[in-house]
Amino acid sequence: MAESGSGGQGQGEKLQYFQDVTGVDDPLLAEQILDAHQWDLGAAVGTLMDKAGDGGPRADTGRGTSSDWDLPDETTGLLERGLVPTSVNPAHHGPSEVFGSQASRSNYDRYQGSPPSFEGPGEYHERRGDQGSSVPSGTAEAEAFLRKFEQEYGVVHPNFQRTSFMDALRLAGQQFKFLFVYLHSPEHANTPLFCERTLCSEPVVQFVNENFVAWGGDVRESEGFQMSNSLKASTYPFCAVVMGSNNQRIALLQQVEGPRTAEELMSTLQRVVEEQGSVLVASRVEEEERQLNRRLREEQDAAYQAALQADQERERLRREEAARQAREEAEAEQRKREEEEAARRAVQEAAEREAALEQRRLEKAMALGVEPEKGPDVTQVLVRMPNGERRERRFQNCTKVSAIYDYVDSLGTLEAVKYNLVTNFPRVVYGPEKRGQTLKDAGLHPHASLFVLVEDN
Repeated sequence: MAESGSGGQGQGEKLQYFQDVTGVDDPLLAEQILDAHQWDLGAAVGTLMDKAGDGGPRADTGRGTSSDWDLPDETTGLLERGLVPTSVNPAHHGPSEVFGSQASRSNYDRYQGSPPSFEGPGEYHERRGDQGSSVPSGTAEAEAFLRKFEQEYGVVHPNFQRTSFMDALRLAGQQFKFLFVYLHSPEHANTPLFCERTLCSEPVVQFVNENFVAWGGDVRESEGFQMSNSLKASTYPFCAVVMGSNNQRIALLQQVEGPRTAEELMSTLQRVVEEQGSVLVASRVEEEERQLNRRLREEQDAAYQAALQADQERERLRREEAARQAREEAEAEQRKREEEEAARRAVQEAAEREAALEQRRLEKAMALGVEPEKGPDVTQVLVRMPNGERRERRFQNCTKVSAIYDYVDSLGTLEAVKYNLVTNFPRVVYGPEKRGQTLKDAGLHPHASLFVLVEDN
């Protein structure tokens, strides 16, 4: 029963609010229900909501028993006589009365009870997937929402995540932030003005980006519609602040329904951060402690492994040093033999190359024949060597271009194996395709100036 004094005054306010929300007219029954839940208003209202909509006995008959509510035995008669409403009608009471008023004041804020909780669409997706149904990608819907939102209202807006709701919630947990949820209903008349002047205002955008992870969804799409059902949204524009909780559920910390000015929305969000921020601080401290303990264990394991490896390394080095010395002695002996063999081969190859060049020079000189005297059918050829040296010789104009190559080879001053004869003006390369032409046909008569262009070996 309600107590007297200051405590009684607080319970009296809870009792009145509980009766207004649930429609339980009998104050005795209302007190018994609240006593059964230790005057936790959120838990008591949540139980009524669940019992009214879970398909159980109350939903079918409009009646209930004490076992349905876990109430003391003395309330059984009241329940059996039907003095509890058959259901909590969301259309009448509205989610704003259960989870927060139009002034954005949730029952969690007012009575310091446990915040309402719900399952996220990720669990819905998982259950649908088990049945083999095709579920649209939350990421694709988030990207489509953001693309349409920016087309309508520009790029200055909260940093909505391009992911599913559950991925955004996980990111918020990793960053130790609350998740700011915006459900977009383009068909509501208040939506454009709210987006332009409130949601996309610079102060709101900056505050949300600094203190929250933001996620938005279109209520016309699958995931946005699921979230509107989970949050029991009935009035738009709709915003909420949620966070992950235990038992794979999501805690609803605050919701804002209906049009709001930027100042009103900022005030609500600031109050959430100030009043509920300690939860995030505690989570961060716990995570830091876990990280510290893990690092300590890892450091201890690493120290043990390092000592073990050091002993093993010393033994390995001792064995390797002995093997290394033996190997180096064998390698030194092998290198000595290889160097001596390489020097012998180099001398032999150099002698063979020199003999080959000399033989080639003699053969080319003999093939040239006697140099003709000057005359109208005689071509005067000047050849410039790569070292700047100039050599001249006369050839019959019917002699082929290849004879000039024979002449250069016969000089014995060119060590290159591959080269071409080239004229400067105009630049013509007398390569293999021109060597069969006569000097006259090649345009080198009556005189020609050529230089040797050595190719890379």
